[in-house]
Amino acid sequence: MNSIKIFNGAPSDASGREDKELRCYRLLDELGISYVRADHDAAETMEVCRDIDKALEAEICKNLFLCNRQQTEFYLLMMPGDKPFKTKLLSKQIGSSRLSFATGEHMEALLDITPGSVSILGIMNDKEKKVRLLVDSDIIKGEFVGCHPCINTSSLKIRTEDMFGPLLSAMGHSMTVVDLPWNVDDL
Repeated sequence: MNSIKIFNGAPSDASGREDKELRCYRLLDELGISYVRADHDAAETMEVCRDIDKALEAEICKNLFLCNRQQTEFYLLMMPGDKPFKTKLLSKQIGSSRLSFATGEHMEALLDITPGSVSILGIMNDKEKKVRLLVDSDIIKGEFVGCHPCINTSSLKIRTEDMFGPLLSAMGHSMTVVDLPWNVDDL
């Protein structure tokens, strides 16, 4: 990872920024939610996000875009970046058929984001409420949540209470809290 630059709030110069990113900043600013922004090279894996975590002093969540076998039900799962994931454990908790990763086409159509940029902020683009937000209970325990503003060349640090309070409400969604285990080998 090359350089990481830290800022408070939205960029003062919007040139070269995508509209979906700018919509995230506008929504946060309209709600009066403060946030710290890190601009950086593309962060497409959780390994790359570790340097960003340190710079922001917040863990960037692992965000998985999932669907059922029939591709009729879609889920956005937020969980700690270093927590293992087994689809069968989540499927059982939410009462869904076997889950798999949804396609990039579904991701773009429903959340206006591309693979490598999955974020809770994409929920603001789900006007038809086709995506169910699932949040691991460990995410809610932290003071801050780290996420991308629908692109992976910036990351945000937002207070957890703001993320799952006024911001989630303004996006017109609710969340389902799930409890995923840290040790999946014993199950």
